[in-house]
Amino acid sequence: MKKSRETEKKNSELPNAGKYKHRLGDRKDGRKLRSLQPISTVAAYIMPTRNGASNLINDSVEISEIEKFILKKRGEGLKGFGIIHFFIAAYIRLCSQRPGINRFISGQRIYTRDYVEVNMAVKKDFALDAEETMIKMVFDRAATVTDVYNKMTELTEQYKNDSDGPSDFDNFAKVLNFIPGIVLKFAVWNLNLWDYFGWLPKSWTDLSPFHGSLVITSMGSLGIPPVYHHLYNFGNVPVFFAYGAKRFVRELNEDGQIQIKKLVDFTFVTDERICDGYYFASALKLLRQLCKNPAMLDIPPETIIDDIE
Repeated sequence: MKKSRETEKKNSELPNAGKYKHRLGDRKDGRKLRSLQPISTVAAYIMPTRNGASNLINDSVEISEIEKFILKKRGEGLKGFGIIHFFIAAYIRLCSQRPGINRFISGQRIYTRDYVEVNMAVKKDFALDAEETMIKMVFDRAATVTDVYNKMTELTEQYKNDSDGPSDFDNFAKVLNFIPGIVLKFAVWNLNLWDYFGWLPKSWTDLSPFHGSLVITSMGSLGIPPVYHHLYNFGNVPVFFAYGAKRFVRELNEDGQIQIKKLVDFTFVTDERICDGYYFASALKLLRQLCKNPAMLDIPPETIIDDIE
């Protein structure tokens, strides 16, 4: 078997999936939540699509401590370590402490993942006509920032240097591209139907960039502000995270002196049906703590909080 296919298979193997065992009604990619408040279960029927249930938020973080941390990790031999590794590791840590943000809606029912799937686009080169694909990274909720770096480096380098041809996802998309339009529309409708009832083979959801915990995109590498990227109604990704280029601001400190700060703007587009605003705000506060002390991501969390029954 080709090396790329072996790596994709290894990447798709689920990490430690928490204390709950698979039960009737669970999906291959998630555990059904059975003790939610009635308003949460009804909301999935009142707002049946992710786009119709999207909340948009923008904020910025001061990155002086993050930049020190990046230099430290590069000094430890992690070549090319950057802010994207920090943000992915930080989101995994949020999922370990605020598992509600790792829920998703499928078939008007609410499920939770006991692991974290991160999707991102990768280009072979920074060129307008360069090939692009989507990669999926699967992490245990105890993953450290070094774990993130190692897995991301392995997958991205493999794609950029792979001589075995397109990935399984690219091959699947190529097959769909050959189907005539009206037939393709029916085929996608069927895929949606199967997904609604949880009938899609696990091998398909493993390679699908429309299924996962998070899609992350860096606008900073393009030198532009972060976009509000819509959620996909196909699949079940509940959160889209984008961040922009670094920028400088001048502020007065407590002594009345002008202080220059370096910021990064970011946006979240979230499916509001997975958790309430108070819960998500607590996750953002935890993100700010990690930005001030990124070394926390060097070690696994002391405890991992499982979602409700």
